Amino acid sequence: MDNRDEVRAFLSSRRERVGPEQVGLPAYGNRRVAGLRRGEVAALAGVSVEYYTRLERGNLAGASDSVLEAVARALRLDDTETAHLHHLARAAGPAPARARASRNKPPEIRPAIRRVLDSMTGVPAFLRNHRFDILAANPLGMALYSPMITADVELPVNSMRFTFLNPHAQAFYLDWAQVARAAAAALRIASAQNPDDQQLMNLIGELSMRSEPFRGWWAAQDVYVHRHGTKRFRHPAVGELELAFEGLEPVGGGGLTVLTYSAEPGTSSGDGLELLATWAATQGRTSAETKS
Repeated sequence: MDNRDEVRAFLSSRRERVGPEQVGLPAYGNRRVAGLRRGEVAALAGVSVEYYTRLERGNLAGASDSVLEAVARALRLDDTETAHLHHLARAAGPAPARARASRNKPPEIRPAIRRVLDSMTGVPAFLRNHRFDILAANPLGMALYSPMITADVELPVNSMRFTFLNPHAQAFYLDWAQVARAAAAALRIASAQNPDDQQLMNLIGELSMRSEPFRGWWAAQDVYVHRHGTKRFRHPAVGELELAFEGLEPVGGGGLTVLTYSAEPGTSSGDGLELLATWAATQGRTSAETKS
């Protein structure tokens, strides 16, 4: 996998955001570059300038874990960024043909996972893959995401396309810019973890062609893991909701993630979820899953 452009853009963008004063270096002289110089990063990481320059030019193949960790410390990378650097290094090396084929093979949704989704009657829940395709959803999950999972659309539907290309997304997400920026950063993580997934690369290319905001946030090289947090929605049937989300990865799930949303009972959002369940029942919404 030739990911030199990705590596070059990521490392240079992280270097440019670290000032010399942040790492205890004097900021004297005419600094013609933003952030640290390559030589300063090399010194902090304990490698030669020539070797670090090779890394930042995109050649991570063969870099040891200890070197990657040293570079991460020098650039003040957080845990997510450090993991991303390791993913980029692994993608730069050779991958067995069997591993490449498995990345594009549709993951099997085990019956137990489907039953878990259906058992979550009090919370919206859905199942997605690493391409952010919604593969299955319980009735309350379908009701919450009714602007995306419309009655006349069969699963899977892609949440990235909805976020960046659907005109209803900015009204649905009260903090659309924050949600969209995090989505682009999460997609970057997925692209590094699945570098040989052509469908994923096609999705990124489509969003880059059709969405100017996506192009800007993609170029920022930010990375984000969708584990937990809060989102605010403006649902067309029940109004505003502020919900906590949790991302749960089933063991042996092949890159699948179960996402759930919840609210404190007795709050306006908790009452809104109860109203949403009533609305879903009147609309006759049932569990949905990908057609095979």
